[in-house]
Amino acid sequence: MVRTLGLTQLTMIGIGAIIGAGIFSLASAVARNVAGPAVLISFLVAGAASLCAAFAYAEFAGMVPKAGSSYTYCAAVLGEIVGWIVGWDLLLEYTAIVAVVAIGMSGYLGFLLDAVGIHLPTWALGAPGTGDGHRVDVLAAAICLAVAWLLTRGTRTSARVETVLTIIKIGIVLLVIVVGFTKINTDNLTPFAPFGISGAFTGAATVFFAVFGYDALSTAAEESVESRKKLPKAMMLSLAISMVLYVLVCIVLTGVQRYTDLNPSSGISSAFAKVGLNGLANVIAVGAVIGIVTVTFSFMMGASRLWYALSRDGLMPAWFGAIHPKRKVPHRATWVIGVVSAVLAGVLPINAVAELTNIGVLLAFVVVSAAVLILRYTKPHLKRGFRCPGMPVVPILGMVFSVWLMSFLEWETWVRLGGWLVVGLVIYAAYGYRRTRRVMPGGSVDLDALDDMSDSDEPAPDPEREPAR
Repeated sequence: MVRTLGLTQLTMIGIGAIIGAGIFSLASAVARNVAGPAVLISFLVAGAASLCAAFAYAEFAGMVPKAGSSYTYCAAVLGEIVGWIVGWDLLLEYTAIVAVVAIGMSGYLGFLLDAVGIHLPTWALGAPGTGDGHRVDVLAAAICLAVAWLLTRGTRTSARVETVLTIIKIGIVLLVIVVGFTKINTDNLTPFAPFGISGAFTGAATVFFAVFGYDALSTAAEESVESRKKLPKAMMLSLAISMVLYVLVCIVLTGVQRYTDLNPSSGISSAFAKVGLNGLANVIAVGAVIGIVTVTFSFMMGASRLWYALSRDGLMPAWFGAIHPKRKVPHRATWVIGVVSAVLAGVLPINAVAELTNIGVLLAFVVVSAAVLILRYTKPHLKRGFRCPGMPVVPILGMVFSVWLMSFLEWETWVRLGGWLVVGLVIYAAYGYRRTRRVMPGGSVDLDALDDMSDSDEPAPDPEREPAR
């Protein structure tokens, strides 16, 4: 792969991953069903938990300039099998996140099509169970495939598109905030927590996937310039900017329209239309579509780079991790993820997919926070471009927050995760364990070797090529 991403592009990829369905769709669904105006508390709690984990990710990103994110970090510190479990877990979660945000996009795109007189047939408007006559969410599936095509055009081209779209999205969000504050009716904000404080905490577990994205950003380590310095900065900047925007939009959303009347699929546009701002509602819908495309881009990019790292290390077949000879991207993995996410987006409701993504990422956060804590004391000499503050309190808080949020998820979500991890262990025992010792003698990642690696080092060889024994 080729190093082309600077601090601005990395930050935009991070914001692109964080700001999307959380603002435009999930906030209204959570406010209406479980939190009320206290959805603001839901985002603050989720953001606090995310920040603790972000510090841990930033330290690793400043130390390990390799693709793979949580997989690489955990394999380096806790061993190959732990790294594989986390990598296998996140492969599903990233793909599911792509599906979640695509579902969120389809509601706004449908809103726009209705505004110009284009009406899709009922069967194409959503997944089974989301409405009478719904069979498949055609718009959500289409956006997954379109983003996969964009990503296979090459990192430089796709990152430029992502940067432009993210800037447009931020501009529209700021417009929502400025205009929305002039339309707030404070009566709509009472009662503030109609479902109790437990409802706000339950909402935090649901919206959590909307306040991370830096972990997907870290998978671009081998495509970023001076990754040890710039990746940690991009992580912190993207999370800080996104949280400010989330808080302000939550106040506007529940202040402009009473939480019981919010539309769970096109919340902000519908709320502004209700107060007579139909033109702005259409602009917001355009922003929502753009915003959700950028999230889909960031996480599909993260999933394909994770798959590349797993294939390169021998834990999965090398065919999936092949790099396109001209465009220098893992094109096969990208298309597989695009097709799978399109199927998930087309046939599953948003809440089921959102909870599945959350539990997997929270599990990864627990393991990464533990790994950075262990590594600080076992290998203090390693070169670090960023140091997690507040040792050992911050990583411990990251673990506690994550486990606590996991406890609010439905038992069915735990069963699905358990089933996926069992499948992963079977694959590791039958294929990965033996194969990785041929591709990568010695097993897990060698941190001391990584410590000597420069940010400008040549990337690892194509996994199609078997290294000499």
